[in-house]
Amino acid sequence: MSTLIYPEHYTALLDVHKTEQGIKLIKDFFQQNLATELHLRRVTAPLFVLKGLGINDDLNGVERPVTFPIKDLGDEKAEVVHSLAKWKRLTLADYGIEPGSGIYTDMNAIRADEELDNLHSLYVDQWDWEAVIRKEDRTLAFLRDVVKRIYAAIRRTEFLVCETYDNIKPFLPEKIHFVHSEELQQMYPGLTPKEREDAICREYGAVFIIGIGGKLADGKKHDGRAPDYDDWSTVAENGRAGLNGDILIWYPVLERSFELSSMGIRVDREALLRQLKEEGEEEREKLYFHQRLLNGELPLSIGGGIGQSRLCMVLLQKAHIGEIQASIWPKEMREECKRLGMPLI
Repeated sequence: MSTLIYPEHYTALLDVHKTEQGIKLIKDFFQQNLATELHLRRVTAPLFVLKGLGINDDLNGVERPVTFPIKDLGDEKAEVVHSLAKWKRLTLADYGIEPGSGIYTDMNAIRADEELDNLHSLYVDQWDWEAVIRKEDRTLAFLRDVVKRIYAAIRRTEFLVCETYDNIKPFLPEKIHFVHSEELQQMYPGLTPKEREDAICREYGAVFIIGIGGKLADGKKHDGRAPDYDDWSTVAENGRAGLNGDILIWYPVLERSFELSSMGIRVDREALLRQLKEEGEEEREKLYFHQRLLNGELPLSIGGGIGQSRLCMVLLQKAHIGEIQASIWPKEMREECKRLGMPLI
């Protein structure tokens, strides 16, 4: 059976009916707040894209997309999206979005290679967002400001949930702490990246880890990131590279760190070429998305994804993401979760 965290003395604070109401409350309220904070308009997004255009998110480069043939296109292959990281930037260009504004959408994905546990499911749903920026906005200070605004929207949503359900108490700290992945490695040299995340989140409650995807001084990465959307190689502060990162919190229900969002300032032409070379992926330069970027047809942008089921799980203080969304789980996990008082949908 896939890994399962066994929270001690867990009791669901809401029954299934109130849980469903809470999910709608959170999704409706948060997306309105996100759109207002970042000046975003909603757009319709695809569930799948054509294979071979370089549009699908490659995640860590090893996850296999769900693929199927299209009869009316001569069995040309389509891929279910992993996320819309690159599709959104194409849409910004095609819709003529001006600097200071952007788009958001409901992204639904299937990640068949996911290792199933309390936080990870075959089904992924998130608010994918992207905004046009100016050249002078490609700074760490700008990134920090956007992170703070997203975190503020999360805390406002937590307040609404706690006002609506008396037995749910707030736990998120007022401020989010910023730390570079290189600094984090120096703070906890004997720990794995996941253990470092646990340690820093336990201390501060909410953390944004800067610089995900590039190699650290020890020659290892904090975590993987595809080389063609986030800019993790531009030197931005104190000689450290990285204009991207992850929003994590300390989640007391499971007593571990919990990632809510991956985001960043996107690659410009120079960063794209540099990162493709660093990862040995220069052949991607010939793909449709990459050609449009290299030819100057795409705007500079910042963007990311915020987990919908994950945010609902945290704010409703559930122990398993399967209490929020309908998916497929090993039979043994379903039985064990039921025994532990966290029945899966």
